[in-house]
This record gives sequence, C-alpha cells and structure tokens, in this order.
Amino acid sequence: MATCNGEPYLLAQLESVLVQLDAGDELVIADDCSTDGTLALIEQRGDPRIRLLPGKQRLGVVANFERALCAARGEYVFLCDQDDVWLPNKCALLIEALASADLVVSDCRVTDGMLAVTAPSFFAQRRSGPGLLRNIWRNSFLGCCMAFRRSLLARALPFPRGLPMHDTWLGLVASATGRVRFVDTPTLLYRRHAASASPTGGRSHYGLFAQLVHRARFAAALCARLISLKTSPRTGQA
Repeated sequence: MATCNGEPYLLAQLESVLVQLDAGDELVIADDCSTDGTLALIEQRGDPRIRLLPGKQRLGVVANFERALCAARGEYVFLCDQDDVWLPNKCALLIEALASADLVVSDCRVTDGMLAVTAPSFFAQRRSGPGLLRNIWRNSFLGCCMAFRRSLLARALPFPRGLPMHDTWLGLVASATGRVRFVDTPTLLYRRHAASASPTGGRSHYGLFAQLVHRARFAAALCARLISLKTSPRTGQA
C-alpha cells in the first residue's frame, strides 16, 4: 500500500484488507511524507502484520509504490491504494487465479467518495482485457485490482526512469514475459473522489500529445527491458 495524506478513507481500507490476511502475511505501507493523521492512524491500529515505511522525502506515486514493492517479502503481491475497500472475496479469488497466471486483474465497482456505486463494472466502462498492444494503446491494468507472483518483480524492477504509472508497467511486463488473466468478478469498491491520485477510469487530464508520448515511453522502456532480460541470467521467470 502507498499512502500520502490518506486519513479520510484509510481506516475502512485497512480493515477490509487486514481481515483477509493470515497471521504470516504482511501489509507493507510506504508513506510518502503524509502531513495529516495518516501515520498516527496506522500506528494506532497496532497490527503486527503491518510494516510501516515512513518517507524521508516526497517521492510521488510511482516511486513510492516501487519502495513498497522492494520491501515486500511474500510469494503473492497485491497492490493496494489507501482509499478503496476490498470486498471479502478478493484475496482468495485472486490467489486461486494465480495458479494459472503470473499476474491477475479483477473487475471492480466504481464508486464516489461515499461508496455509492457509479458504475457496476470497471471492465465494462474501460473495455478492459488482456493483450500487450491493446494495453499499450489503452491501458486497462488497474493497480488496485492487481495481484501477481513475486517472480514478476525480478523482471519489472527497477522501474524505468520517468515511468508515467507503475501499474501499467507491471501489466505490460507480465504480458510480454508471462501469463495474464482478467477475472470478471468484482473484488473491490474503487473509490473515485477529488483527491484521487490516479486518473485511471476517468477522463485523462493529459492532452493527446502527452498521451502519445506516454505510450511511446512505455513501448521503448519495455523493449529495452526485454533486451536486458534476454542478455541477463536473472530473468525471474517461474
């Protein structure tokens, strides 16, 4: 989980996640220099499964998620935002799906800030689905709905410099080097509000030229990484 001034919605998310974790699981929380009550709220929860990584300087969403991923120790890794709510089936369903995939993406219900559903299916709204070229052109890898095998990190880390978004990168690397599954069952209430860190699922605030630059950057970075993996003995493939 990456946090930054997430106090208004964080408690509901923490509760929805922790109830699904076993005693040997961990919730890694990388905080990006919050100035509200986020850190105090996490510390007051007092759960030994939480590993809190306070920030020393503001990194931004992508680098802060990278910090959390570098610290993760589990075989299965779930990306988690600070303001959503996991549905009770999330962990079990996605771990089952990972039996035949390196990365899985579930559907979710899009909501407003008060969790009133505004779209019952993100997949239908975004026309989500697998495919490398398809997702370079129109990304449908939504990080808060993704889980993957630890072996993917050896191929995806470190993130290329200037990466526009971390979840797109992880999805593209998985598509190019392994197996990806899209699961039609919703496992999340995807809260969209004025302070949301990512525009995914809504109208992009980037202009057409910037969007084309981002796609070209992803494609170039992916080509470079695939070449690197071919020439390196550390492929991390399962």
